[in-house]
Amino acid sequence: MSTASGAESFVLAVDIGGTKLAAAMVDGSGQILLRSVVPTPASDDPEVVFGALATVIDQVRGAADPVGCGVGCGGPMSAGGETVSPLNITSWRRFPLRRRLAELVGLPVVVDNDAKALALGEGWQGAARGVTNYLAMVVSTGVGGGIVLDGRLLDGEHGNAGHIGHVVVEPDGRPCRCGGRGCLEAEAAGLAIEASTGRPAAEASVEIRRRTGMLVGRAVASVANLLDLELAVVAGSVALGFGAPFFGAAQEEIGARARLDFSRATRIVPAGLGDAGPLVGAAAVGFQVLDLEAAFDRIPR
Repeated sequence: MSTASGAESFVLAVDIGGTKLAAAMVDGSGQILLRSVVPTPASDDPEVVFGALATVIDQVRGAADPVGCGVGCGGPMSAGGETVSPLNITSWRRFPLRRRLAELVGLPVVVDNDAKALALGEGWQGAARGVTNYLAMVVSTGVGGGIVLDGRLLDGEHGNAGHIGHVVVEPDGRPCRCGGRGCLEAEAAGLAIEASTGRPAAEASVEIRRRTGMLVGRAVASVANLLDLELAVVAGSVALGFGAPFFGAAQEEIGARARLDFSRATRIVPAGLGDAGPLVGAAAVGFQVLDLEAAFDRIPR
């Protein structure tokens, strides 16, 4: 596959989350040509969810001739996204996502965790551009993360490295769907906020917004102390919707808990790609792997 005209190549980007399903055509500079979004069906039938995904993909397929398909999906998953079991899509348990999508689109398909995809996108065209050691997070319906160290995205044994949503921030806290207790996701995700307050996360008080930011800052401080990171980039409807109270409280907590010489300067900032981040990240997943690295050398590898 030629790499000479990378900026003219397109990837079919797919983002799969508990709230929405999205697809887009994205070019080699991270620009979205056309996108489509639908709510994730609340169904116990895995084929209903896949059918909705097929619909959004079909709505963008005619916009360009893609070289492949990059996918960001909630986890956990098996290596390479061969099977996925997103905690926020309960009907998908060991769902064979990569094979089913390859059959649907007739293209090479690359699947990774959605927050890891965001990390690639933010390092490529967003708030972490030019940074070689950082954490990217999504605080939305759930909480996910991806870590870039020494300019390389961490994968782990099964491709699930960076799952900051399951760092324990309240040892005696709320039960988590992972089976643990007090995980960041169980305390700070949109669904957790709604369950604990009885109101949608978008209606949360300033106190709740600050508490959510504080808990995220607590998790980030632990990761910064462990991995010697300088930056945390945060996306997602909860984080970005909560705004200044969230980010202010998060930075204060990092300042109080990341006290080592190498971690005390750790910063937390909003993601630079906004609502385009998940799809640009999914495109980066595809471009990174589909024999196009030479044309896209700014994507962390």
